[in-house]
Amino acid sequence: MAALKGVQRVQRRDLLKTALGGTGAVAAAPLITTISPAPAPAAQAAASEEAWQPLLFDAHQNQTVVALSELIIPATDTPGAKAAKVNQYIDLMLHDVAEDKGHGFIKGLGWLDGYAIRLHGAPFVALDEADQIAILEDLDRRKDPELETGAVFFRRVKRLTVEGYYTSRIGIAELNKHGVPATYACQHDSHA
Repeated sequence: MAALKGVQRVQRRDLLKTALGGTGAVAAAPLITTISPAPAPAAQAAASEEAWQPLLFDAHQNQTVVALSELIIPATDTPGAKAAKVNQYIDLMLHDVAEDKGHGFIKGLGWLDGYAIRLHGAPFVALDEADQIAILEDLDRRKDPELETGAVFFRRVKRLTVEGYYTSRIGIAELNKHGVPATYACQHDSHA
């Protein structure tokens, strides 16, 4: 029976090739013989993630941005910045929109790694979470004037992370998970 199904499949393909006829059939013939079912959504998501390439960041810088954004908006009972692909948003915005084309941000990443190496002997992304949080808290408080460059960078990272998260599908869903408050709706009788 399995052999018969294989024969029927080949015959249908041959019939389809013949029916196409003309020059289009020649171009389409290789496609027809290699048609396969569409990949599952999880496989498509994995392929999409693998296919994405940063426009501005190198691999290390991208990992650092992922770590930073996830520390700013961590996954809790809702997805965090990593799931929302905030790193991709930041990369795109810096590459396409930023006046300096992201050079200042790249310098900030370098400053952050240098500071982490001075304190802990490893770049920021290689530190354990407690050390990463301690560094970011220092930058947020910025009591030491030497930390001003890092503090400015950290404010920019926070702003871009929030923008990226709340303009993503995940962030919009999070904002609207309880519906739109009635107080935001139009109260005119003619619009009800």
